[in-house]
Amino acid sequence: MKNIDHMAPLAQRQGMPVEVPEGFERLNRGSPFVELVGPLYGKRIDGRNIVIGMRAGPQHANVKGLVHGGLMLTLADTALGIAITIANDEVPMVTVNLSTDFVESAHPGDWIEAHVDIQRIGARLAFANCYLMVDGRRILRASGVFAAKGKSRKA
Repeated sequence: MKNIDHMAPLAQRQGMPVEVPEGFERLNRGSPFVELVGPLYGKRIDGRNIVIGMRAGPQHANVKGLVHGGLMLTLADTALGIAITIANDEVPMVTVNLSTDFVESAHPGDWIEAHVDIQRIGARLAFANCYLMVDGRRILRASGVFAAKGKSRKA
């Protein structure tokens, strides 16, 4: 397992794990916003599929001490977009719709994985589901629709 250097001091002071499971590599894609909530790590399943993971830290907790739902939504949305973009030969995609169901909680210190199941990629739209997992348990289900990024037309 790898050490997450920038998170280590805070997480270690609070007795939380900072390791990254074997096979996951730091992702160098996404937006500056994603960098604020990450880092994110990816593990290729094959040439066109990827599992994206992150270690939830104390900075990701809500007032109840659970991982904030906004972080889980961000992870699901980001994982869907990255997975669809990879599967669609790197054509940039943007979120059109994202529906989510929170199934269970996650806690600071948990390793959260995003598993994406692409349903269909068409010429303009793509449809996929994402399941966030902690220790083999589904904690969130998201269904997304993404559009190929193009120039906007003025009316």
